This record gives sequence, C-alpha cells and structure tokens, in this order.
Amino acid sequence: MERSEELLVQKRFLDLSRLADRKGMVLFSNFLNLNEQSLFHQIVPDLKTAYQLSGGYEFAERQMVAFLPDAPYYMGDDSVSAVDFPIVCLHFHPSHPKFAETLSHRDVLGSLMGLGIERSRIGDIRLEGQDSYIFCEESISDYILQSLEQIRRTAVTGTPVNACACRFAQRFETLNGIVSSGRLDSIVAFALKISRDKSASYIQAQKVFVNEKAITSNAYLCREGDRISIRGSGKYIYGGSSGETKKGRMKIVLKKYS
Repeated sequence: MERSEELLVQKRFLDLSRLADRKGMVLFSNFLNLNEQSLFHQIVPDLKTAYQLSGGYEFAERQMVAFLPDAPYYMGDDSVSAVDFPIVCLHFHPSHPKFAETLSHRDVLGSLMGLGIERSRIGDIRLEGQDSYIFCEESISDYILQSLEQIRRTAVTGTPVNACACRFAQRFETLNGIVSSGRLDSIVAFALKISRDKSASYIQAQKVFVNEKAITSNAYLCREGDRISIRGSGKYIYGGSSGETKKGRMKIVLKKYS
C-alpha cells in the first residue's frame, strides 16, 4: 500500500470518529485486515471518540472498529461494555455431503467475490470439516444466503448461526526452540526456519505484525503473550522463555495457529 493510500485510510478512520462524535451515535468501519488495523492504531491518539474492535468471535483476524461517542475516552478496548457489532455468522454445509468436495478458504472466498461482494465486507472464513462459517456485515447476509448456492462444484445450503454458540476451537501447534534473544528478528527466523537477515527483510517490508501493529524494528523485544502474524506465513503466540541453555541461549515456546 502506497503512503498516499495509507493516509486516505487513516483519514477515513478520523472522519468516522468525528462524525460519530458530532452525531452522538455509534459508527462502524468495514472489516480491516492486519495492515489496516496497524494504521488505525497509529492514529488512536487523534480520535474524537472511544473505540472497540471485534471480528465476531475470539481470535478473529479481520476486525471492525466501533467508534463510541458516549463512552469515556481510553487507549484500548477493555474498559467498554460489549458493543452490538453488525456482524453475522453464516453457516454453509454441503447439500449432498456424499458428493461434496474438500473446499479451501480460497474456494469459499472466490465464490463470495464472484457474487460481486467487496472483500472489506467479509470478515474471517472458518472451515470446520465440510462446514464453512462466513463472518460478514449484517447488511449483506441475506444476499449471501440467497445467492451462494455453490462453492466450486459443491452445492451448499446456508443458515445464520450464533457465533458465540459455535465456540470455534482454535488449535495450536507447540514449537519449542532455541534463539539468541527475544528480539523479533530472532523469533521470526525461528518460526519460519530462515536466517536472521531474511527475517529482517520481512520485518522491514512491514510483513510482520505484533498484536495487530506492524513492527519495523528488528530489535523489538517480544513479550510473553504477544500475537505475531507474518503475512502469508502464519500466526503465532509467543509463549516466552522456558529457560537458558548452558551457552546462555534462550529456550522459547511458540504456539502456531493451525
């Protein structure tokens, strides 16, 4: 994304905050990807309102921002009561399971794009066996239910569901390793099994996000519980250090989203 585009994205956030403040009503952004969330966090001090983020369920990557004019201003989203986000979860399953194909995230997203829907109006897509769960803006949920009849060559049937009742089980793969330090370039190098020089190039290209914020410093020190996303390469939770080797190197734990 060019710098001019980034500034336009940030201006849109500021405009929504000002409008919410002026009208005294809650306003929402579209679904934001990690880069857009990082741009949002950069302008938080300039907001006219409080805010809260949600993607419709715990661990969601793509999230909306709610701009809250009546809430006390704060620098995060933990001190404000739950907001009713206009997010709907749609459950699609094969109409004829016996003849169903194995579908991928790309298959489902491609079918949605084929309906003429903008990517910003679709949140996360979760695949659980033969079932697909699509998080989307409430205003387009009926259109998707009426129009999405097939994914690839598999006929599907959809119904709205309560996302909270689904209780998606986030699965993790535990990775134990040894690094020279808790610096971000060391952690990324270990996660991707690449050199530190290569990991530094990922960081400097703004492909690495920590807690939804793009980090461009190789020397950023990771803290236990940090959520690390590497664009195109996966998501992790840094579990901290589990001790040192005899040579003084750090033993670390990473939990990789699977």
